[in-house]
This record gives sequence, structure tokens and C-alpha cells, in this order.
Amino acid sequence: MSKLEDAKEKWPAAIHELTIGALAADGGTRTSTVTVGGAAALPFMHFEGPTPNRPVIAMEIWDCEPPEWSEVVTDAIGDAIKSPTEWAKKCVEEFGADLICLRLMGTHPDFGDKSPEEAAQVVKDILEAVSVPLVIWGCENDAKDNEVLPRCSEAAKGECCLMGTVTEDNYKTLVASCLADGHSLIGLSPIDINIAKQVNILVSEMGFPLDRVVMYQTSAALGYGIEYPYSIQERGRTAALGGDKMMAQPVICMVGSEAWRTKEAKATAEEQPGWGDETTRGVFWEFGTAVPLLMAGTDILVMRHPAAVVAVREYIDRLMKTEGV
Repeated sequence: MSKLEDAKEKWPAAIHELTIGALAADGGTRTSTVTVGGAAALPFMHFEGPTPNRPVIAMEIWDCEPPEWSEVVTDAIGDAIKSPTEWAKKCVEEFGADLICLRLMGTHPDFGDKSPEEAAQVVKDILEAVSVPLVIWGCENDAKDNEVLPRCSEAAKGECCLMGTVTEDNYKTLVASCLADGHSLIGLSPIDINIAKQVNILVSEMGFPLDRVVMYQTSAALGYGIEYPYSIQERGRTAALGGDKMMAQPVICMVGSEAWRTKEAKATAEEQPGWGDETTRGVFWEFGTAVPLLMAGTDILVMRHPAAVVAVREYIDRLMKTEGV
């Protein structure tokens, strides 16, 4: 046996594969689907095992115009940001998003308090406006999400969306809805492997298939403690490849929201004249946040700025090349 063969890790398990979106033949209306997971080795270690599905990029849109986003992002999106459907169409048609992540922030009691019916209508409108798969993300107020997300689940029945989030303390309502309507789930937990596993255990005890769960163990931006979520995510991936079925789910990360909340990304040139061009600084920060999360095993990157999306997509293209491996 060669020294290279001796050096290879031999993993006994793989990450679950999960498909988001349903074609007409499967009862949906999407013209494309997205499949994530399936890796049988650590990220991009192609010589050790197959990575059948590349990481994908979802572009984040809101059901309302975001009031506090950086002008660098809002200017890049343009007037489409005033309409969720036009925003979604632009993300797909111009920016090449693999899927859309709709955040229902306008339903939050402190941020518009839109009704479940209004939220469900936005979901319907976006499903009509674009034909890529849809991620539906609540406002993360448990009481309001338990009213809103079941209506959105019903509105998107048959489309095999990815819905979230469920947590250790709030999961029963959305699990029941997704079981009834055929969607997949996002399990949200702090940066803690044990709590992430507990969420998966609770969901599975309700009869929900673990191969329809995506994990989000929260994260951080470049320069803001990303090393810790990186190490936790890497430990989770090695546990999964070692045979831990409760950690064998694909991973989603909110790259854009983490990166663009940092002062380095959003500070204007007037506020920080020595920090360089503000129109590119935040883009680099979003890219720099995405790269280590890719290396840790993230399967779905939720991003904001179209230029960062282009840069990350090109980077994934390079990482997925297997010539010479």
C-alpha cells in the first residue's frame, strides 16, 4: 500500500442526502431542485471519498423592505428590494441564486406584526414568481412563528420547501405541519453539539425522518469568533462520518446576516476613513465569512450581496474540481 493510501481517512458513514423542491412529476411546480449532503469524506477531500453534491447558495430576501441593511447591499439589489416577488426574481434571473431563502421578518410583533394570512400570500406569490426551491424562515418569535409557519406550510404544500426553525423548546407545531405538507425542517441550536443532537432526537421522536432535517448551529462572522463555530461544525461533521446518525444532517449557515452586522462590513467611509472602499469591504467580509464555513462542512450558504455570491460560487467551482485527485 502506498504512503498516500496509508494517509487516507476511511470513514464508515456519510451525510444524509436531502432534496429541496418538487418538480411537476413529484407534485410540485419547481423547474429545478437542489440536493445537498451525501458527502462521505471531510469537505473537498475528494481523494478520501465522494462529495456527490456541491454546496449551494440561497439568497436571502425579506417579506418587507429591510430598514437597517447596509446601503452597499440595498444599492446592489436596487428597487426590487421593495417587493419580495421582484426581489426573488432578480436573485434568480440576474444573480443566479440556487434557491431563495424567504425570511418572514415582517411578521415579528415588534417589526410589522403581519398576519399569518399575509405571510402565506407572500409565500404563494414567490412560488409563482420563481421556479427554484424555497426556504421559508420564520421571525424567530416562537409564539408568532407557531401561528404563521403552519399557514405558510399549507400554502406551499407539495413544493417540498425547507422550513424553519425548530428548537429544543419549540418544535411540535412546525414538525406536525411539515409532516402533513411534505416539507423538510431546519433545526436551530446554539453552538453546542449536544443541543443540536437533542433537537434532532426530539424531532425524530415525533416520527419526522432525519433525512429531511438540516442543522443550523448558529454561527459568527469573520473576526467575531468564527473559530469556535468552525470547530464545533467540524466536530459535528467528523462525528457524522464516524457513524453518529444524529449528526449526519446537512448544515445551513446564515452567512450574509452574520457578515453584514459587523462594523467592518457596514461602516461608511466617513465613519472609518482608513478602512478602505466601503463598496467592496463588506463584500470581502461576506466572502471571508463564507470560506471557513465551507471548509467546516456547510452545505447551504444563505447570502446577501450579489458580488459576494459570484465570488463564493467561483470558489466552490474551484474546490469541487477533482482533476488530478
